[in-house]
Amino acid sequence: MQMNRRALLRLFGGAVAGAAPLGIAQAAATASPVASAPGHRVRRWAMVIDLRRCDGCRSSGKSPQCTTACIEGHFAPEPMEWIEVYERPLGGGGTQFLPAPCMQCQNAPCVNVCPVGATFHAPEGTVLIDQQRCIGCRICMEACPYDRRFFNWGSPPLPPEALFREYSVEHQSPAIRGTVMKCDFCPDMARAGRLPYCAQGCPNGAIYYGDEEEDLATNGREVVKLSKLVSDNVGYRLKEELGTKPRVHYIPGYGQLVGRRPTEKGRTPTEWPWQKRVAGASTWKR
Repeated sequence: MQMNRRALLRLFGGAVAGAAPLGIAQAAATASPVASAPGHRVRRWAMVIDLRRCDGCRSSGKSPQCTTACIEGHFAPEPMEWIEVYERPLGGGGTQFLPAPCMQCQNAPCVNVCPVGATFHAPEGTVLIDQQRCIGCRICMEACPYDRRFFNWGSPPLPPEALFREYSVEHQSPAIRGTVMKCDFCPDMARAGRLPYCAQGCPNGAIYYGDEEEDLATNGREVVKLSKLVSDNVGYRLKEELGTKPRVHYIPGYGQLVGRRPTEKGRTPTEWPWQKRVAGASTWKR
């Protein structure tokens, strides 16, 4: 009898429900045929953001397109910016733009403090949240040193195209009131051979996404050796001194490869275009 992947996940999830009540999400993820099939290499997803190519989309006159693409792809409610573009001062004067998704920490403080196991490490290295287990205590939000988690204060209206989407911990849609959400690193898209929304949306090719096991990454225009890209360009990770071991690397810069000068400040505010298509769409404060 043939069984598709979704049905297989349900089967494994039901089999472990009685034995491990606090680990349903972890067990279901571990039981994924992608991760556990004999002889199948487990991916280790990672990201490299080349700040030499990031100008905050000033050159296009738009709000940061990595953020916009992510919002559209996940129907993220305002004010959630799962990948947020910060403008930060440079030591010698001027500013740089820095896109910040969830860092997918290998030693994740959020995972360490969740009292019900709702946030967990998937076999492919990503940190996911099971909104169906989340109790909304927000301890994980307090623990995250990167401020990359968001709380659903309400149930946002959804566009028609989202109504046929079955909930999954890998895309967190539709949103569930009273739960925490964040960047999920789009592992389901990567497995299907597609780049995450943010990488697809970047007009300058600043976001590389790849697999640490194969040591390859791409921005959709070129394929590079991931480790070489980082080491040859003095790559770094945010707040490495905390020991969180993020899977997101940065190459220092201020947009110089796309013609930006560090004295050019300011960017177009972020928009939530999908909410304009839905009657009664509301926002709330973080």
